[in-house]
Amino acid sequence: MKVLIVDDEKHVRHAIRMLVHWEACGVSEVIEAESGDQAIEVITALSPPVVLTDMRMPGKDGVALMEWIQVNSPATRVVVVSGYDDFDLVRQVIRRGGMDYILKPVDPVEINEALNKATQAWRTAEQDRNRQTMQAMEVNRMRPHYADKLLTEIVSGIANTPLSITPLREELRLPAAIQICNAAVMSTTQLDADILDKYKTRRALLSFSLINICNEFLGTSQTGVAFRHLERMDEIILLYWGEPSRWPLLLQDIHTGIKTALRCYMHIGVGSFGSFGAFPIAAATAYQEARQALWKRDVLQTADWMHQSSQTRQSIRLPQLPEMEEELRLSALSCNANRVSIAVGHWIAAVAELPSVTAEQLASWNQELDWMLARWLNDRPGDIDGEELADESGSIHALPVDNRGMLSLPLWQRQVENRLLAAGQALTPSHSPNNPTIRDIARYLDAHYNEDISLQDMASRFYLSREYISRKFKQEYGVNLSDYLCQIRMSKAKLLLLNDKLRLHHIAGMVGYQDEKYFGKVFKKLEGVTPGEFRKRHSANPQP
Repeated sequence: MKVLIVDDEKHVRHAIRMLVHWEACGVSEVIEAESGDQAIEVITALSPPVVLTDMRMPGKDGVALMEWIQVNSPATRVVVVSGYDDFDLVRQVIRRGGMDYILKPVDPVEINEALNKATQAWRTAEQDRNRQTMQAMEVNRMRPHYADKLLTEIVSGIANTPLSITPLREELRLPAAIQICNAAVMSTTQLDADILDKYKTRRALLSFSLINICNEFLGTSQTGVAFRHLERMDEIILLYWGEPSRWPLLLQDIHTGIKTALRCYMHIGVGSFGSFGAFPIAAATAYQEARQALWKRDVLQTADWMHQSSQTRQSIRLPQLPEMEEELRLSALSCNANRVSIAVGHWIAAVAELPSVTAEQLASWNQELDWMLARWLNDRPGDIDGEELADESGSIHALPVDNRGMLSLPLWQRQVENRLLAAGQALTPSHSPNNPTIRDIARYLDAHYNEDISLQDMASRFYLSREYISRKFKQEYGVNLSDYLCQIRMSKAKLLLLNDKLRLHHIAGMVGYQDEKYFGKVFKKLEGVTPGEFRKRHSANPQP
């Protein structure tokens, strides 16, 4: 810490240097100035936290110097050392934020006490400034997530009254009244493998890029907004309240923009402008229509990228994955790639015989495979960590599609083979050294704690079985993955709670909890107090 001594008499400056116990106050450098003007130059260049100044000096005196400090360097703490026992001077020092007024000749005890008080006050204020800066940075970083949370509540039907969308109107500056609304839905899980491999560990960046492209077109016309569904993290939703005849043209521009910028072919489900009432009720209904249209599309037929409704198809019996479970399990236990390939090939051949397959059916088969693998791993005796992170209902595997969004059977076969081989490795004894990928998973959690994260997400993203990740993560970090994620979230929540303007349910959403009550329960379990009690204890302006 630096301290500046300002006095026009050199022997006074020298005496102060000799009398003060600088190291005890944490002072590493003492600087001198012989006038108020010179002091201003030093403060501007070096920003010393504490200034010891005389009052009567030629040129700019102590009063003028304190006036300048009050305006230009308000964090600086000032102690006056003066030879004048003048009540008017003392009053001016107090009015200008001075911390003490010491008379010459200087008493060693008084000046050391005054300097210690000043340095402590500066350190306390500096901690508050750093905390406020971190808090502001965190809030600004969370602001897009906050808007996404409000919009997710709209399309989920949770916030469907004019009063409930008031915060959203303030956040996004929506029109005063929206009489008609439509929605469109796209899913990153329906993109091809090349683009997903490119963003393998940066899936949030992919969504962010897609949202930016959509909002470039929607923002230009000021007729809508694009956002990420926080309960289905693969989904990007577009809400549109402009002229209905312009909607298809706008979507065409968005589709072209995505294709040009990201070199990928995006399928989009579109709702209808129906008689569902005004915004926000219409948004929730249109979203459900658009989502159904996207997931009911036939992935075997070469079709346009825009989907508004699914065609009625003849009822057929679909292949049942459980009917092949024993064959698939034995192939996985063999850990033999050829045997796994043959078993998976039987399943793929059965699907290839179908006249049509929807994206929804593909996702459903992937989910069935999840359940099957989970059952195998949970049935295994031994050292499996039972405290695994629960799968979220919105967790969906990327679909095995080509660069036009159509089903690629060879790609799907490779994906299923890899998952079975990973399961086989987890089901057999292994003593391999720690995998650095576990540390990559921890870094991913550090960066994406505010998202809905499941163990299945991590397994899909890092190409490891869920059991392997759960067991190895605890070996590496001493806690299971869910507790590690919870610790990060609570740390961020405590920072956000220091901002009295943020409501508790907003903070819960900002750190990854959709349920405020559950967030409060977890917070109290770890911190010993409720979020509200924590806020009261640490509030900068406690209520009497």
